[in-house]
Amino acid sequence: MSVDLVLLHPPSVYDFRQKTILYGPVSDLIPSSSMFEMYPIGFTSIAEYLEGAGYRVRIVNLAVRMLNDSKFDAEVMIKRLRAPVFGIDLHWLVSAHGAIEVARIVKRCHPEAKVILGGFSSSYFYRELMEYPEIDYVVRGDSTEEPLKNLMDCIVNKRQPEEVPNLVWRDEKGEVRENPFSHVPADLSHVMFSHYANTVRSVIRYRDLASYAPFKGWARYPITAVLTCRGCTQNCVVCGGSAAAFRNFYHRDKAVFRSPKSVARDAKQIERFSSGPVFILGDLLQAGEDYAYEVLRRLEKDGVKNQVILELFSPVPADLLRQMSRACPNFCLEISPDSHDPQVRRAAGRNYSNEDLEQTLADALDVGCGRMDVFFMIGLPQQTPKSVMDTIDYCDFLLQKFKGDKRLSLFIAPLSPFLDPGSLGFEQPQRHGYRILFRTLEEHRQALVAPSWKYSLNYETKWMTRQQIVDTAYEAILRLNRLKAKYGTISQQMADAGEQRIKAAREMAQRIDDVLSRGDYQEELSRLKPEIDQINAFPVVERKQLELPVGVVKLKILRSLWSWATGR
Repeated sequence: MSVDLVLLHPPSVYDFRQKTILYGPVSDLIPSSSMFEMYPIGFTSIAEYLEGAGYRVRIVNLAVRMLNDSKFDAEVMIKRLRAPVFGIDLHWLVSAHGAIEVARIVKRCHPEAKVILGGFSSSYFYRELMEYPEIDYVVRGDSTEEPLKNLMDCIVNKRQPEEVPNLVWRDEKGEVRENPFSHVPADLSHVMFSHYANTVRSVIRYRDLASYAPFKGWARYPITAVLTCRGCTQNCVVCGGSAAAFRNFYHRDKAVFRSPKSVARDAKQIERFSSGPVFILGDLLQAGEDYAYEVLRRLEKDGVKNQVILELFSPVPADLLRQMSRACPNFCLEISPDSHDPQVRRAAGRNYSNEDLEQTLADALDVGCGRMDVFFMIGLPQQTPKSVMDTIDYCDFLLQKFKGDKRLSLFIAPLSPFLDPGSLGFEQPQRHGYRILFRTLEEHRQALVAPSWKYSLNYETKWMTRQQIVDTAYEAILRLNRLKAKYGTISQQMADAGEQRIKAAREMAQRIDDVLSRGDYQEELSRLKPEIDQINAFPVVERKQLELPVGVVKLKILRSLWSWATGR
């Protein structure tokens, strides 16, 4: 079926099925795999907005198709697609290898078609992207719906896109031109009005549920996100989505928030097709207490049945937690103190005491929080290997303090594979104690296909080398895994599986280092591939721990498809 625009989501590494790569604990705390197959929520927003303007838009998640079927040929799929324009996301930098390779395939299969890239990393590296002849346009910014509509109008009507805001393009002489970066909307009421309903209708239209799945295994665990804002109020040093990054690279001086009504409406829409958790992204307090309480009031009024996951950027009053419990019974709460050490935490951009953190944990559990997820990180300013191990000791203290409450889930992971370009740490490395190893887009692309995740890391710190980050990460994850078994927050079987995976990965990382030290290593690496693939395929215990009970989902999906198809 011919469409006007196809939105393609690539795997992190395009030919990951042929490459020999030990991915390590890179994506353990997110639903997607090390191929980062979850496409950005902006895909659904763009599709809805352009469809409202009369264009036919199709989403194809190449990454999830390739993961689900070892025989799936992405190039054959791309060849079969019929569209004058293809959009490829390069949002987070982990997609850098796959995005360029998919752009090359599109141009090879459809030389007359136009190729557009967008997303945070596209906005950051737009000049380098235009050096690739396969790429015709880069649309910059966090709100590309209207610029994309304007660009589609120009392409369809064969006009030069001189007036399209935020656009970088190549004119008829082959010269790269940068239009003014002027579209930064302060009102989001015109977008994301019914994007989930539009997505379900598209699944029916193209008879292609497989290409719309957000990540591998989504049908089994259909967690879905609700966006509260574009921009951020926080300045976490390692984040490419911080307030400073938005201001300096995406021209957004302050965060803009969706209305409480829109947030609650999304949650209710999701309930129609999924019994899975609804993750409301961003701390509701970013927009102030009135906003937070209004969102919760509307969720309570609408009676959303799905378990709701809420996010905190810092400790909160007990009264707000009580309102969360009333609005979203059995709610799940997430907070990321990053380190047990308030000094390290402050250096990373979060400033609160352990006493305040512990009070919020206690209050959340007291009001009936179904699960309290607490995330720590490795690779922070002022953090040493000993400091990381002291964080594990603090986890022991928390589990003891809360008497092994199974609702308290503690996690630790390395900052990997990249310190985000645009983050304060990347842009001001000396100030924050970082040494940046890669600067260009192509350097990051090549790093993604390195034989081990150690060589993908684009940074070291004043306090930890690459090797120390790797060694410390494996040891910390192993110790925390044992602590969870000790306190019974995970089963012994789960703990044994986690220990087996970490020990095998750590040993393999050392073997890869030995192979690389011997010079001509390609043949030896190839011989290791079956073992490495087996380690990469081990179940990720931490990801399993993050999953919430969802019950039966398939019949509900089918029922919602019928409901939207018939308008009932």
